Amino acid sequence: MPPIRLLHLADIHIGMENYGRLDPQTGLNQRVMDYLRRLSDAVDYALHHEIDVVIFAGDAYKTRDPNPTYQREFARRMKRLADAGIPVVMLVGNHDLPAAAQRATSISIFSTLSVPNMYVAERESLLQITCRRGQPLQVATVPYPLKSSLLMDDAVRGKSAAETDQMLEQMLVDNIRALAVNARKRPEVPAVLTGHFSVQEASQGSERNIMLGRDVAVPRSALADPAWDYVALGHIHKHQSLNGDAHPPIVYSGSLERIDFGEEGEPKGWVVATIERGHTRWQHVSHYRHPPRPFVTIQVDLRQEAGDPTAAVLQAIARHDLRDAVVRMVLTLRSEQEPLLREREIRQALQAAYYVAGVRREVERAERGRLGAVAVEALTPLELLARYFEHKNVPPERRAELLQAAEDLLREAESS
Repeated sequence: MPPIRLLHLADIHIGMENYGRLDPQTGLNQRVMDYLRRLSDAVDYALHHEIDVVIFAGDAYKTRDPNPTYQREFARRMKRLADAGIPVVMLVGNHDLPAAAQRATSISIFSTLSVPNMYVAERESLLQITCRRGQPLQVATVPYPLKSSLLMDDAVRGKSAAETDQMLEQMLVDNIRALAVNARKRPEVPAVLTGHFSVQEASQGSERNIMLGRDVAVPRSALADPAWDYVALGHIHKHQSLNGDAHPPIVYSGSLERIDFGEEGEPKGWVVATIERGHTRWQHVSHYRHPPRPFVTIQVDLRQEAGDPTAAVLQAIARHDLRDAVVRMVLTLRSEQEPLLREREIRQALQAAYYVAGVRREVERAERGRLGAVAVEALTPLELLARYFEHKNVPPERRAELLQAAEDLLREAESS
């Protein structure tokens, strides 16, 4: 049998609308179209690069109850894979789960309709599938862990949240190890583990900002089992490999598209793995035809700027490529520079951007000097002026001259 070419993607989050406007051609938010274009990009890649199986590691939509249009657009793209004879394993993520245990998940419709070549993994199981070119493959599925599905109520009654999380983590680890035992029963067949959960050693990202449900993390050691030839993870948006050059690769594909500025510098895309029993090569593919939407932060520190602060801001903008980018500006300046900023010119210079998320001003204001414990009302005007000169470090000779002049002015005002 030839090696298995597997495409691994996750965390599509169709329905994210931040930093977007209405697309007049489709009637959808333009940011939603970004996510759909990126999914189409991954599907086109699979169709044109002899991919044998696709694993989607969870979180198809932003919300648990996506609207019918989003469901239709997601189904159109995934069905293209199935129609081409490419098996698709779809894992349930935390954003795919219903609010009530008795309700269907947002991707249950594919199993309900028995769509050929599509496998919806709503519970832990070991699937035996046949890939596009006839290769057998074992796929162990671990959807997002729910306390209600893994632990009996009697077991957690009276337990703290931390104790319950620890029990859930141990139950999850035990179930993963049990799946590995079952996979070893067919040692000649490659085996892949796919899961939607956090790993303790992984770097977290912006997924924390849109988290649905409480998170439980498992140790990397629970996944680094030679029973697996590849571990395909979803849930954390930052693409990363957790097992170095060791076998098996333990990989978060990362999200397809950037959600916010917290993911500004992260590569986005999917993973292509070439799998044989006991040996796997993989690479991260950032895009095929459509790159992810760039996010650009322009930070300008104007505090040392002696000239026109607006001109310095315009020069900083000119040094960045803003085409198709979501842009934000952070200006650090002195309080006396603030009235000199020409907001209209700055906004005009940003017009090349796809979307301007904001221009934030961080103004450094001089600290006011204190007059000590003496009440202001108890001081004469000359005493107040003397304290002011002292605070401003006016030289003693100059201070005496100014105070004498002030005294003369006050005396003249009183006599008139």
